[in-house]
Amino acid sequence: MANLLEMKGMSKKYGEFLANDGVSISVGKGEVLAIVGENGAGKTTLMKMLYGLEQPSSGQILLNGKPVTFSGPLDAIANGIGMVHQHFMLFHDFSVAENIVIGHEPKKFGFFKRNDAVRSVNQIAEQFRINVSPTKKAGDCSVGEQQRIEILKVLYQGADIIILDEPTAVLTPFEVDELLKTIRFLADQGKSIILITHKLREVMKVADRVTVLRNGKVTGSVSKTETTSDQLAQMMVGRKLQKLNERDNLDGDTLLKIKGITMASKGEKPLLDKVSLTVRHGEILGVAGVSGNGQSELIQAISGLSLVNEGRILLKGNDLTDQPVEARRAAGLSHIPEDRYLWGAAKDATVEETGLMGSQRKPEYNNRSFIQKRAFRSTVKEWINRFEIKASSLEEKSGNLSGGNLQKLIVARELAFKTPFLIAAEPTRGVDIGAMEYIHDALIEKRNSGDGILLVSSELSEILALSDRIIVLYEGKIVGELERKDANEERLSVLMAGGIENVPTKKTSETS
Repeated sequence: MANLLEMKGMSKKYGEFLANDGVSISVGKGEVLAIVGENGAGKTTLMKMLYGLEQPSSGQILLNGKPVTFSGPLDAIANGIGMVHQHFMLFHDFSVAENIVIGHEPKKFGFFKRNDAVRSVNQIAEQFRINVSPTKKAGDCSVGEQQRIEILKVLYQGADIIILDEPTAVLTPFEVDELLKTIRFLADQGKSIILITHKLREVMKVADRVTVLRNGKVTGSVSKTETTSDQLAQMMVGRKLQKLNERDNLDGDTLLKIKGITMASKGEKPLLDKVSLTVRHGEILGVAGVSGNGQSELIQAISGLSLVNEGRILLKGNDLTDQPVEARRAAGLSHIPEDRYLWGAAKDATVEETGLMGSQRKPEYNNRSFIQKRAFRSTVKEWINRFEIKASSLEEKSGNLSGGNLQKLIVARELAFKTPFLIAAEPTRGVDIGAMEYIHDALIEKRNSGDGILLVSSELSEILALSDRIIVLYEGKIVGELERKDANEERLSVLMAGGIENVPTKKTSETS
């Protein structure tokens, strides 16, 4: 297969830091190239250079054998390269069609031809078998629909090479399967796809070739048919992955008790509808469900970010229902939030300050209202070493860290509180396979010590690997509860879709 695109000897330096060190990749017409690697391995920097967002310190980009340089994304787009970013860039008040044609709007006498835009979007959506509703407002679309809008946008712009940056990070299992089918269909139509991902199962399902980056260098480039997930994982982390820590058999007393909580909504159905559950000492309770079925509201209700309309929340017998966040923390709750940027960190805070959040009033770090950062530094450095957090210094702004490295910092901070109860919401979202191993082991270790964990994850494999019991939320209600031994992906998927599963389920509301 002739190469449509080549990147030769690409290097990028930020001061003394070498993000990419002589990286070379190639992709042919109609080929799916997966680029995998740990957080901070250099994947995003490489793609930013390809898309014109960054200028290389050295190296060369060739399209159809001819050298090209891109001063910005418009140059890349003009040369048939489009990029779908991990964080979508849509105007939520615009329609789907308006978002897709923006910058290339059909006009007559200077006026926007809305009907022509809708017609064009319908045609390209039909051509590439991507289902959207052109007149629907983008802000009313699900995450999966918004991603389809972004893909159609680059196709409308004429992209022959499409970069997908962590495209499945926030998708449901069904949406992931649909996206992989779309990727394969686009490749069959002659489009070249560069897939940036951590998820090796998806790589093995859809990629033709795989290039592995570690510490800014290529450690391997192989055909999918000539490798395995385990081999790719070893190339990514530089070692063999270990099995999860053994689970101790514990039968602890009730730690958290939720009794009939309801959270009202502006529409007809409540966001949470008389939800009751328990979490015991020494137990991980997994919460599965398609995004938007009450998981976020459950997390916010327990953590104190939102108040419930009825029902009670008790931790160690203490009623926290009307208590603020700080009081719940003091009562023994820690929280890995599902949105690291909104709830977990301040982008302008330093790495050190982010680590200190929640501990700023402790006597050992606070002297007459003055925060003693120096006393805390050794602790943050220990986290950085244990979780292999890539940061240039403790003074680096959290917003400059990769999403995965910021996630590792937040996980380390919340685990360090050593509270009896932890909400772990999407604890490994956006992290690499090596960090996932550390985080999973740390959660099992916390569980084995007798603490309780409420695990909310869109990754069914994570729910199945870690949970002792699993509940499924659908339209704000618990529609099923499975013991670990009874649970599998098929049964959970049926319940997540609102179906009825034949496995006997316990009534969570009756659990004491």
